[in-house]
Amino acid sequence: MYILHKFLVLFFLFVSIAEARDFFYEIKKASRDGIGKFYLGREISQVMGHRAAGWLERPEREQEERTDLLIESLELEPYHIVADIGAGTGYFTFPISSRVPQGKVLAVDIQSEMLEIIDARRNNAVYGQWSNIQTVLGTVISPNLPDETVDIILMVDSYHEFSNPREMGEAMVRALKPGGRIILVEYRLEDVSIPIKRLHKMSVRQSKKEMAALGLVFIKNKNILPQQHFMVFEKAKH
Repeated sequence: MYILHKFLVLFFLFVSIAEARDFFYEIKKASRDGIGKFYLGREISQVMGHRAAGWLERPEREQEERTDLLIESLELEPYHIVADIGAGTGYFTFPISSRVPQGKVLAVDIQSEMLEIIDARRNNAVYGQWSNIQTVLGTVISPNLPDETVDIILMVDSYHEFSNPREMGEAMVRALKPGGRIILVEYRLEDVSIPIKRLHKMSVRQSKKEMAALGLVFIKNKNILPQQHFMVFEKAKH
């Protein structure tokens, strides 16, 4: 009888957790580039797989996205712990590492193939270079980072692909130190001239709505990049 009771308690706990997760989302017919799962009115886009790694490292990306301005605008301190979530091939991970010599860059991705690319490049570097880079295999609901350890979380063109943005967002907020920041970089949905698929863009209004649901405070949207928003959100200080 005791074993049956314990089983029923665990079963209903599991059902309750599953229902709580489903509460955040709507399931509808998928569009061509979406997965048919909606969060706060936004359809979540399909994920770019590791086979598209070459596109992430395309030579023209520097000018298209002005990555130099993007990194400069992070306002990094030498001791900062930075999490590059959706790191891909490490396009931002490596240049950030030199800006935080006493800190660390955590390259987080859910695709082990992407992290293997970063590890190979780091391991082939000259002695000491990029030694402050650590790869972390995340999941669709967590970046697998310890609580209150990260100063800055950077997401470049990746958040719109998160299949579980609420759970992932809550886990990211837990990983931030009090007063820590999330930098959300996304192609501007408001600009129809930008040649990116609609579901791979986000508006400031939608971004604010989703970050506010996590308890984050909108600080500013820096108008510095040719095609993308550079939105800064902050976790409350204790």
